[in-house]
Amino acid sequence: MNNEIIFLVQDSLDGGYEAKALEYPIFTEADTIHDLHKMVKDSVRCHFEPDKMPKMIRLHFVKEEVIPV
Repeated sequence: MNNEIIFLVQDSLDGGYEAKALEYPIFTEADTIHDLHKMVKDSVRCHFEPDKMPKMIRLHFVKEEVIPV
């Protein structure tokens, strides 16, 4: 059992956020950070059996910035 699951979170092109788990086929999206927290928790609960559930969810925010030269 892994005690932690990590999600990469990016801004969505349509607004809001997209989150993808590392090492697991879990993806979710939401309009706000508050909703993203709920959606990520729900996605993890749906993916894992109760005895295999990670104890912690880590959100790693990836911010992309383009700088013209």
